[in-house]
Amino acid sequence: MQQQGYQPLNVFQLLLRMRERELQTSCTSALLLTLCLLSLWGRLTLATSHRTHSVHVKAGTCEVIAAHRCCNKNKIEERSQTVKCSCFPGQVAGTTRAAPSCVDASIVAQRWWCQMRPCLDGEECKVLPDLTGWSCSTGNKVKTTKVTR
Repeated sequence: MQQQGYQPLNVFQLLLRMRERELQTSCTSALLLTLCLLSLWGRLTLATSHRTHSVHVKAGTCEVIAAHRCCNKNKIEERSQTVKCSCFPGQVAGTTRAAPSCVDASIVAQRWWCQMRPCLDGEECKVLPDLTGWSCSTGNKVKTTKVTR
């Protein structure tokens, strides 16, 4: 007894439809997996390029790679910078004439900051009482530098 508009499927047709669904599911899964892998690869490539993006610094020199500037409530300007140096043996990163430079390692080790000549011409250098940095002054203007590692 057949209902009108309904035709029974034989076993072969049923298996064929099941195979088509499996193929569609497999293709969809493969497509999703490919998209996920491409997305992951893109993120890793981007992260690696940021990490490996390096500043090539000539031997014996330093280069500023990041600088930050802000002003606190007392209208005192605060600045910080990240520097990459390629110093010769016996030298370390330091400051000469208010610019990053390679200086003798003993100056930094013994905290004889003013021997680096960190101030501009015409400015007076004084080591801070706690030896954590120096100040450069001219007239009523004072610039204080604290060393952080």
